[in-house]
Amino acid sequence: MKFLEEYNIKNLNLNNRIVMPPMCMYSANNEGYVNDFHITHYTSRAIGGVGLIIVEATGITPNGRISSNDLGIWSDDHIEGLKKLVNSVKKYDTSIGIQLAHAGRKCESDDNYIVAPSPIRYSEDYREPRELSKEGIKEIINQFKDAAIRADRAGFDTIEIHGAHGYLISEFLSPLSNKREDEYGGNRENRTRFLKEILEEVNKVWPKEKPIFLRVSADDHIEGGIDKYEMAKILESVEDYIDIVHVSTGGVAPVPGKIYTYPGYQVSQAEYIKKELDIPTITVGLIDNFELVEEILANDRADLVAIGRGILRDPYWVLNTAHELDVKNIYPKQYVRAFR
Repeated sequence: MKFLEEYNIKNLNLNNRIVMPPMCMYSANNEGYVNDFHITHYTSRAIGGVGLIIVEATGITPNGRISSNDLGIWSDDHIEGLKKLVNSVKKYDTSIGIQLAHAGRKCESDDNYIVAPSPIRYSEDYREPRELSKEGIKEIINQFKDAAIRADRAGFDTIEIHGAHGYLISEFLSPLSNKREDEYGGNRENRTRFLKEILEEVNKVWPKEKPIFLRVSADDHIEGGIDKYEMAKILESVEDYIDIVHVSTGGVAPVPGKIYTYPGYQVSQAEYIKKELDIPTITVGLIDNFELVEEILANDRADLVAIGRGILRDPYWVLNTAHELDVKNIYPKQYVRAFR
């Protein structure tokens, strides 16, 4: 069975192909510290056999959080709690990464102001952001760099740069939200510059033996926005700085009507990027049954499969699925009697 096969990239050795993707828990205090909930939440999924856990979007700066209750990594003071989380997960032979994030104009924290490439609200329900100056852009690039240093000091096996879902990097990439007229706006090369400069700086400090993931939205689902063909071109210009692409869609602007979603609705984007660039991909999107997971992996449509809602409902998704398929000898010794 493909989903139980090991997967190796650089020095990251996963026990299987199942990923717990970043999912905001909104459970930190206003200072962004790890607490008992986070330890229990993530460690239970490690015991449950997930191959890789990617910790929720973690703010590189206070006004880059999605909410005032997001985890933070903007201070060295956050390292101790993050290290405790890493150590707890690794006790159960599961790998762990962290998503480094800046929410841009979709920040809903209590901070005084929010920023974006252009002073355009996400919707009427959001505040108007300040347009970033070039000095502000450089500051955020350095904040991503500093966050990567802290993530390494905390012991994470990998980092994921959050360039999806209409948050700051995604806002720069999409012509729907980036109306700048300087070297950070306009054509594709300019709109990609912010992401490229972040990755350049992160690569200077992140250990060469550890992989770097990049999360992207490969389709804005709006005319005039990004589609998978445009995203492949964007990724082509930064592929030397990344090791795997985690492929989502949507989020940069409200979609008229509703995006048609179904189990595996984003697989085709991950498959196209994987084949076009010859780069590993993770696919995600309402996937929670073995047959679909196995089809994706067996047909080489993606290298890893992220299961979000399914693993929220069932921390032991991997173990329970293996048991249903009569797999032996993969269960924690404390739980073996439950799977005989």
